[in-house]
Amino acid sequence: MTEPYTQDRGRLIPRDRTIHPVPFDPDYKTSVTRSPDLPLLSMESTPSEETGPTFGHGLLGELDNNLILNWSKGAAPALGERVLLHGRVLDENNRAVPNTLIEVWQANAGGRYRHKKDTYFAPLDPNFGGCGRTITDENGCYEFLTIRPGAYPWPNRGNDWRPMHIHISVFGHSFGQRLITQMYFQGDPLIDHCPIAATVKDRASLDRLVAPLDFSRSRPLDYLAYKFDIVLRGRRQTHFENKPEGM
Repeated sequence: MTEPYTQDRGRLIPRDRTIHPVPFDPDYKTSVTRSPDLPLLSMESTPSEETGPTFGHGLLGELDNNLILNWSKGAAPALGERVLLHGRVLDENNRAVPNTLIEVWQANAGGRYRHKKDTYFAPLDPNFGGCGRTITDENGCYEFLTIRPGAYPWPNRGNDWRPMHIHISVFGHSFGQRLITQMYFQGDPLIDHCPIAATVKDRASLDRLVAPLDFSRSRPLDYLAYKFDIVLRGRRQTHFENKPEGM
Protein backbone atom coordinates (compact mmCIF):
# COMPACT_ATOMS: atom_id res chain seq x y z
CA MET A 1 0.00 0.00 0.00
CA THR A 2 1.10 3.56 -0.57
CA GLU A 3 0.70 6.40 1.86
CA PRO A 4 -2.46 8.43 1.06
CA TYR A 5 -1.88 11.86 -0.41
CA THR A 6 -2.54 14.83 1.84
CA GLN A 7 -2.95 18.39 0.67
CA ASP A 8 -0.32 19.72 3.07
CA ARG A 9 1.08 23.01 1.86
CA GLY A 10 4.80 23.15 1.34
CA ARG A 11 7.66 23.45 -1.09
CA LEU A 12 7.49 21.34 -4.23
CA ILE A 13 10.31 19.12 -5.45
CA PRO A 14 12.19 20.99 -8.24
CA ARG A 15 11.43 19.96 -11.80
CA ASP A 16 13.83 17.53 -13.46
CA ARG A 17 14.43 19.31 -16.76
CA THR A 18 16.46 16.39 -18.12
CA ILE A 19 13.27 14.39 -18.73
CA HIS A 20 11.39 17.23 -20.40
CA PRO A 21 11.27 17.59 -24.19
CA VAL A 22 13.87 19.94 -25.63
CA PRO A 23 12.25 23.32 -26.40
CA PHE A 24 14.14 23.81 -29.68
CA ASP A 25 14.29 21.08 -32.31
CA PRO A 26 14.50 22.07 -36.01
CA ASP A 27 12.82 18.82 -37.08
CA TYR A 28 9.70 20.04 -35.23
CA LYS A 29 9.44 23.28 -37.14
CA THR A 30 7.01 25.23 -34.93
CA SER A 31 9.40 24.78 -31.99
CA VAL A 32 11.78 27.14 -33.78
CA THR A 33 9.44 30.09 -33.28
CA ARG A 34 7.98 28.94 -29.96
CA SER A 35 11.18 28.13 -28.09
CA PRO A 36 12.63 30.68 -25.60
CA ASP A 37 15.60 32.80 -26.64
CA LEU A 38 17.17 32.85 -23.17
CA PRO A 39 18.10 30.04 -20.76
CA LEU A 40 15.39 28.97 -18.30
CA LEU A 41 15.70 30.05 -14.67
CA SER A 42 15.31 27.59 -11.81
CA MET A 43 13.50 29.16 -8.85
CA GLU A 44 11.99 27.96 -5.59
CA SER A 45 8.27 27.25 -5.61
CA THR A 46 6.08 30.05 -4.28
CA PRO A 47 2.72 30.01 -2.43
CA SER A 48 0.90 30.59 -5.72
CA GLU A 49 2.46 27.38 -7.10
CA GLU A 50 1.96 25.44 -3.88
CA THR A 51 -1.80 25.99 -3.65
CA GLY A 52 -4.85 25.63 -5.92
CA PRO A 53 -6.25 25.14 -8.47
CA THR A 54 -9.89 24.64 -7.56
CA PHE A 55 -12.80 23.51 -9.69
CA GLY A 56 -16.38 22.36 -9.26
CA HIS A 57 -16.37 18.62 -8.59
CA GLY A 58 -20.15 18.59 -8.87
CA LEU A 59 -20.06 19.75 -12.49
CA LEU A 60 -19.14 16.32 -13.84
CA GLY A 61 -21.85 14.34 -15.61
CA GLU A 62 -22.55 10.61 -15.55
CA LEU A 63 -21.11 10.05 -19.06
CA ASP A 64 -18.22 12.51 -18.90
CA ASN A 65 -15.58 9.74 -18.83
CA ASN A 66 -17.35 7.73 -21.56
CA LEU A 67 -16.29 9.29 -24.86
CA ILE A 68 -18.18 6.62 -26.78
CA LEU A 69 -21.52 7.97 -25.55
CA ASN A 70 -21.07 11.43 -24.04
CA TRP A 71 -21.31 13.46 -27.26
CA SER A 72 -24.63 11.89 -28.28
CA LYS A 73 -25.77 11.89 -24.62
CA GLY A 74 -26.18 8.12 -24.81
CA ALA A 75 -28.34 8.10 -27.94
CA ALA A 76 -25.81 6.38 -30.25
CA PRO A 77 -22.24 5.08 -29.86
CA ALA A 78 -19.17 6.48 -31.59
CA LEU A 79 -17.57 4.51 -34.42
CA GLY A 80 -14.24 2.77 -33.96
CA GLU A 81 -12.34 0.25 -31.89
CA ARG A 82 -13.42 0.48 -28.27
CA VAL A 83 -10.60 0.84 -25.71
CA LEU A 84 -10.37 1.43 -21.97
CA LEU A 85 -7.71 3.85 -20.76
CA HIS A 86 -6.99 3.54 -17.04
CA GLY A 87 -4.28 4.11 -14.47
CA ARG A 88 -3.29 5.98 -11.34
CA VAL A 89 -2.13 9.51 -10.59
CA LEU A 90 0.80 9.50 -8.14
CA ASP A 91 3.34 12.00 -6.88
CA GLU A 92 7.11 11.60 -6.85
CA ASN A 93 6.95 9.99 -3.41
CA ASN A 94 4.64 7.27 -4.81
CA ARG A 95 1.62 8.63 -2.96
CA ALA A 96 -1.80 8.52 -4.59
CA VAL A 97 -3.26 11.87 -5.70
CA PRO A 98 -7.01 11.55 -5.10
CA ASN A 99 -9.87 13.88 -6.08
CA THR A 100 -7.99 15.57 -8.91
CA LEU A 101 -9.50 16.48 -12.26
CA ILE A 102 -8.29 14.73 -15.43
CA GLU A 103 -9.41 15.92 -18.85
CA VAL A 104 -8.70 14.20 -22.19
CA TRP A 105 -9.18 15.11 -25.83
CA GLN A 106 -8.40 13.18 -29.00
CA ALA A 107 -9.04 12.63 -32.71
CA ASN A 108 -11.76 10.25 -33.86
CA ALA A 109 -11.16 6.78 -35.32
CA GLY A 110 -10.29 8.34 -38.68
CA GLY A 111 -7.71 10.73 -37.21
CA ARG A 112 -9.81 13.91 -37.30
CA TYR A 113 -10.56 16.33 -34.46
CA ARG A 114 -13.89 18.03 -34.00
CA HIS A 115 -12.35 21.46 -34.53
CA LYS A 116 -13.03 24.04 -37.21
CA LYS A 117 -9.33 24.29 -38.08
CA ASP A 118 -8.93 20.55 -38.66
CA THR A 119 -9.18 20.15 -42.44
CA TYR A 120 -8.00 16.54 -42.73
CA PHE A 121 -10.00 14.55 -45.30
CA ALA A 122 -11.22 11.94 -42.80
CA PRO A 123 -14.94 12.33 -42.00
CA LEU A 124 -16.32 13.54 -38.70
CA ASP A 125 -18.22 11.02 -36.62
CA PRO A 126 -21.59 12.60 -35.72
CA ASN A 127 -21.59 10.65 -32.44
CA PHE A 128 -18.07 11.49 -31.27
CA GLY A 129 -16.96 14.75 -29.67
CA GLY A 130 -13.48 13.70 -28.61
CA CYS A 131 -13.44 15.16 -25.09
CA GLY A 132 -13.94 13.71 -21.61
CA ARG A 133 -13.16 14.27 -17.95
CA THR A 134 -13.16 12.46 -14.63
CA ILE A 135 -11.90 12.75 -11.05
CA THR A 136 -9.46 10.31 -9.45
CA ASP A 137 -10.79 8.18 -6.60
CA GLU A 138 -9.29 7.87 -3.11
CA ASN A 139 -6.48 5.66 -4.50
CA GLY A 140 -5.68 8.03 -7.36
CA CYS A 141 -7.32 5.73 -9.94
CA TYR A 142 -9.06 6.92 -13.09
CA GLU A 143 -10.51 5.44 -16.28
CA PHE A 144 -11.96 6.49 -19.64
CA LEU A 145 -13.91 4.39 -22.12
CA THR A 146 -13.19 5.67 -25.61
CA ILE A 147 -12.28 4.67 -29.16
CA ARG A 148 -8.76 4.23 -30.45
CA PRO A 149 -7.83 7.50 -32.21
CA GLY A 150 -6.53 7.34 -35.75
CA ALA A 151 -3.16 8.59 -36.95
CA TYR A 152 -3.18 11.71 -39.08
CA PRO A 153 -0.82 13.76 -41.30
CA TRP A 154 0.37 17.19 -40.24
CA PRO A 155 2.18 19.98 -42.12
CA ASN A 156 5.68 19.73 -40.71
CA ARG A 157 7.99 18.06 -43.23
CA GLY A 158 7.06 16.35 -46.50
CA ASN A 159 5.19 13.36 -45.07
CA ASP A 160 4.95 13.50 -41.27
CA TRP A 161 2.20 11.65 -39.39
CA ARG A 162 1.21 11.85 -35.75
CA PRO A 163 0.99 8.48 -33.98
CA MET A 164 -2.27 7.47 -32.36
CA HIS A 165 -2.42 9.50 -29.16
CA ILE A 166 -4.66 10.94 -26.46
CA HIS A 167 -4.01 14.37 -24.89
CA ILE A 168 -4.25 14.44 -21.10
CA SER A 169 -4.58 17.35 -18.68
CA VAL A 170 -4.14 16.79 -14.93
CA PHE A 171 -4.82 19.54 -12.39
CA GLY A 172 -3.12 18.00 -9.34
CA HIS A 173 -3.53 19.69 -5.96
CA SER A 174 -1.53 22.81 -6.78
CA PHE A 175 -0.59 24.92 -9.78
CA GLY A 176 2.94 23.50 -9.59
CA GLN A 177 1.50 20.03 -10.21
CA ARG A 178 -0.47 21.09 -13.30
CA LEU A 179 0.46 18.77 -16.16
CA ILE A 180 -0.49 18.55 -19.83
CA THR A 181 0.89 15.56 -21.69
CA GLN A 182 -0.08 12.95 -24.24
CA MET A 183 -0.23 9.18 -24.25
CA TYR A 184 0.80 6.85 -27.07
CA PHE A 185 -0.22 3.23 -27.65
CA GLN A 186 2.16 0.29 -27.30
CA GLY A 187 3.28 -1.10 -30.65
CA ASP A 188 2.54 1.96 -32.79
CA PRO A 189 5.39 2.16 -35.38
CA LEU A 190 4.75 5.87 -36.00
CA ILE A 191 6.14 6.78 -32.54
CA ASP A 192 9.68 6.31 -33.85
CA HIS A 193 8.99 8.55 -36.84
CA CYS A 194 7.26 11.47 -35.06
CA PRO A 195 9.26 14.73 -34.72
CA ILE A 196 7.18 15.74 -31.68
CA ALA A 197 7.88 12.49 -29.85
CA ALA A 198 11.54 12.84 -30.86
CA THR A 199 11.87 16.03 -28.79
CA VAL A 200 12.02 13.66 -25.79
CA LYS A 201 15.67 12.68 -26.20
CA ASP A 202 15.88 10.10 -23.42
CA ARG A 203 14.32 6.85 -24.66
CA ALA A 204 13.29 5.73 -21.18
CA SER A 205 11.40 9.00 -20.71
CA LEU A 206 9.67 8.60 -24.08
CA ASP A 207 8.72 5.03 -23.21
CA ARG A 208 6.92 6.36 -20.12
CA LEU A 209 4.52 8.13 -22.51
CA VAL A 210 3.58 4.79 -24.11
CA ALA A 211 0.70 2.93 -22.47
CA PRO A 212 1.15 -0.85 -22.44
CA LEU A 213 -1.64 -3.23 -23.35
CA ASP A 214 -3.35 -4.51 -20.19
CA PHE A 215 -5.28 -7.74 -20.70
CA SER A 216 -6.17 -7.83 -17.00
CA ARG A 217 -8.64 -4.98 -17.54
CA SER A 218 -9.71 -5.87 -21.09
CA ARG A 219 -13.24 -7.17 -21.56
CA PRO A 220 -13.62 -10.19 -23.91
CA LEU A 221 -15.57 -9.45 -27.10
CA ASP A 222 -15.81 -5.77 -26.10
CA TYR A 223 -12.61 -3.73 -25.62
CA LEU A 224 -8.86 -3.81 -25.01
CA ALA A 225 -7.39 -1.90 -22.06
CA TYR A 226 -4.25 0.26 -21.83
CA LYS A 227 -2.66 1.27 -18.52
CA PHE A 228 -1.15 4.74 -18.16
CA ASP A 229 0.11 5.91 -14.76
CA ILE A 230 0.82 9.62 -14.33
CA VAL A 231 3.41 11.03 -11.89
CA LEU A 232 3.15 14.64 -10.69
CA ARG A 233 5.64 16.73 -8.73
CA GLY A 234 5.74 15.84 -5.07
CA ARG A 235 6.20 17.91 -1.93
CA ARG A 236 9.45 17.95 -0.03
CA GLN A 237 9.62 15.88 3.12
CA THR A 238 11.66 16.00 6.31
CA HIS A 239 14.94 14.13 5.68
CA PHE A 240 16.41 11.65 8.12
CA GLU A 241 19.97 10.34 8.07
CA ASN A 242 18.71 6.75 7.91
CA LYS A 243 15.93 7.48 5.39
CA PRO A 244 16.90 10.13 2.82
CA GLU A 245 13.50 10.09 1.16
CA GLY A 246 11.84 11.27 4.41
CA MET A 247 8.78 10.04 6.22
